[in-house]
Amino acid sequence: MAKSVYELPEMVKLLEKDERILFNRLYSYDASPIQIKIPPTMRAYCERFFGSVEAVEQQRPLKITNNITLETSIFNQLRSRRPQTYNGTILEEQIEAERKYDPFANPLQETAEDVFGRVEGEYCLTASNIAKFDTWHSVAVFKEYHPLKFEAAQVVEYLMVARQWAEQVRQQDPQACYFFFMWNCHFRAGASIMHGHAQMTVSRQQAYGKVERLRRDGQDYNRQHRRNLFNDMVQVHKSLGLTNTPADRVVALASLTPIKEREMWLVSDLWSPELALGLYQTLAYYKSLGVAAFNVAAYLPPIADPPSGEDWSEFPVIIRLVDRGDPQARSSDLGALDLFAASTIINDPFEVAAGFQKWLG
Repeated sequence: MAKSVYELPEMVKLLEKDERILFNRLYSYDASPIQIKIPPTMRAYCERFFGSVEAVEQQRPLKITNNITLETSIFNQLRSRRPQTYNGTILEEQIEAERKYDPFANPLQETAEDVFGRVEGEYCLTASNIAKFDTWHSVAVFKEYHPLKFEAAQVVEYLMVARQWAEQVRQQDPQACYFFFMWNCHFRAGASIMHGHAQMTVSRQQAYGKVERLRRDGQDYNRQHRRNLFNDMVQVHKSLGLTNTPADRVVALASLTPIKEREMWLVSDLWSPELALGLYQTLAYYKSLGVAAFNVAAYLPPIADPPSGEDWSEFPVIIRLVDRGDPQARSSDLGALDLFAASTIINDPFEVAAGFQKWLG
């Protein structure tokens, strides 16, 4: 029988002593039973939407917190029973309808370029972003319009071209060294253009706040425990059966504290074609589940010695990706709790990891 995140308290008890100590150092959880009184007038409602009154009365939300980063996720099995189906026909119609408004249809003629020109490969080329949110901010425009049509070779090139662009920036601006890569797929995931594309920036003074926060958390952890935070996070997930190996030198983990649905971390020591292949494998698995909107972001050390001299020696290359839900959904997947307190999660990370393992096999 497949493991479930709701069995986490029991699974932790069965870990070897050293693994249990490591888990308790990095994570804590609260699985206290709820208290609720269902009036007779609501029995039919509970049976219709949740299967039974007992399912509502016996629900046990699970809150998991990373004690080092303080990322917190809340799971509720009752919420996960809601149907999650996407209408592929409507999605394809929407994607095709957007072609008539495609500003990337002729990128060489209708997009700006950086002062050093463009980086172009077989499957994509760069364009300077018109509405920038950093001094150096550009787009990797995919030559394939459809945002969900990509193969391994394409994803590998997307990452390699983005890094080549960052190196070109570095030659122009020696103070720019904090490279950041992101890929928003579909409007639901924050894209303003349907045509497939990724974005990249190179910042000057400091890595973006959440990346720098994670670096500092890793440094604090190392000073206190003389251990690498990221290695220990991988080890905890591995001991629980939450890791896979989608490519050489790449570990994929289904996060115990996902920021949104089905969050996966890809951890490696290099920005490499192997890392890109791991990303492709993970996205292909997402697509096999019907995922049509996703976010990808890369955290990595500076591409040159940082001007402020901070220590990045313990920091690996990390790609984080999440499923953003049904593109046709009227409700948002983010609410006040997600934005200001903790992430609310439907999908079970143990099911995500087991499904990925089966898919890879």
